[in-house]
Amino acid sequence: MTLRPIRVRDQRAWREINQRNRDWLRPWEATVPPPPPGTPHTRRPTFRQMVRHLRSEASAGRMLPFVIEYEGKLCGQLTVAGITWGSMRSGHVGYWIDRDYAGRGVMPTSVALAVDHCFRTVGLHRIEVCIRPENMPSRRVVEKLGFREEGVRPRYLHIDGAWRDHLVFVLTAEEVPEGLVNRWRGLRHSEK
Repeated sequence: MTLRPIRVRDQRAWREINQRNRDWLRPWEATVPPPPPGTPHTRRPTFRQMVRHLRSEASAGRMLPFVIEYEGKLCGQLTVAGITWGSMRSGHVGYWIDRDYAGRGVMPTSVALAVDHCFRTVGLHRIEVCIRPENMPSRRVVEKLGFREEGVRPRYLHIDGAWRDHLVFVLTAEEVPEGLVNRWRGLRHSEK
């Protein structure tokens, strides 16, 4: 399993996965809210525009956009976004996975890898994951990894055509001195 930066040449595989998983991803995917009266409607960016934007934000130190590969095949995306420096040193993680790979431990492993990178290499102190309350598979990911629930953000993101509430799950660097990957490996080993 690998996390690597997203590239323009990922377009074919990324689109194929998104189209095949459209119904499965739709309830959890961000949508563009309607524009204020009298302003033009905003279109979703093309894949190339999206990658350029993600890479520009990464160069500015505000984002870490990854694709997830499992056994050499692209199977999802994980982005650390909203990176804030100064006295806060935080970011939030968003992710999705091809339904064919769900339930194999790929996403918890990906999140653990990203969090360890953020804490140990990038120098962040706090990571948040915001999840719709009814998204049980995504909630299981953060619960397995030991994120703690901090509360609710009412009407936090525009998802599937409406403003949706999200639960906030958090982890700080002090909570995983051994690293999140090591914690996850230990949990998986104890389950066997």
